[in-house]
This record gives sequence, C-alpha cells and structure tokens, in this order.
Amino acid sequence: MTRRSISKRAAVVTATTVLALGTLGTVAATAGPQHEAKPTKKQIAALFDGWNAALKTGDPKKVANRYAPDAVLLPTVSNEIRTDRAEIVDYFEHFLPNKPVAKKVETYINVLDSDSAIDAGAYDITLTDPKTGKKRVVEARYTYEYEKRGGKWLIVNHHSSVMPEG
Repeated sequence: MTRRSISKRAAVVTATTVLALGTLGTVAATAGPQHEAKPTKKQIAALFDGWNAALKTGDPKKVANRYAPDAVLLPTVSNEIRTDRAEIVDYFEHFLPNKPVAKKVETYINVLDSDSAIDAGAYDITLTDPKTGKKRVVEARYTYEYEKRGGKWLIVNHHSSVMPEG
C-alpha cells in the first residue's frame, strides 16, 4: 500500500466517522428531552381539594402557597385584582375569617400538556359569619389555571365570581 492510498483511506474513515457522529447528534437533538406523561383529570381535580384543605387551615400564607408568585387572582368577594403574593395573602386574611368551604357543583377539566391544565365550572362556597355564626352559601363560577413549576403544581390564574342569576 502506498502512502497516498493510506492517506485516502484515512480520509474516508475520518469522513465516515464524522458523518456517523453527526447523524447520532442530529438524532439525539431531534429526539428532544423526555417529557412526562400528562396528568389525569383526577390528578388535576385533586389540586382543588388541596386548595380547599388549605382554606380550612385558616392560614392565608398556606393558601397563598398554592399560587405561583406571578399568579393572578380575581376573587369572589373583592373587586380588587390580586397580582402578587402579598395581595393574595391580603385577600385571604380578610376572606378566611368567614371559614370558607368550597364544594364543586359542576367541573370541566382540560389537561393541556404535562405541565398545564385548566379546571373550570361552578362551586358553592359556604361562609360562616364570624360574629353570628350564621352560614350562607355563595353560588359562584370558577376557573383555575394550573402550571407545574419546579415539579410542583401551582395556580397561575384563578377567577371566581358570584353567579349573575343567583
């Protein structure tokens, strides 16, 4: 074998190796990261149960912990839109003395992908007057938008309003 034929073979082997490695890199790049499976509707429904359980603690900070730091809360019994943790805590400081207990009446859950879902429908919120102990039920409609952030499901948008024909 001449020096020239060895050099050509080395060039062909090198080119073939680079092409093969490039193909592997392309396959790996197009495959993308492994995505988690979408949560079930039952798993998303359980997020509401966790929020309702947080209400029962009477601790506004525990309730606010269920919301993302940049969440938007359009609350049931306040005209003020809450757009940060301090405002959300403030709302629940005034709302929780009424010992709210929510019960879903109708629910529609859309799982958008492995990290986001929407739960919308109607619920009854039972409130207890802190002075008289008298209970009243507020019929309301709701929307919760959830995102999974840092492995934890958080509310990023929560709208609740009294039924207009109630």
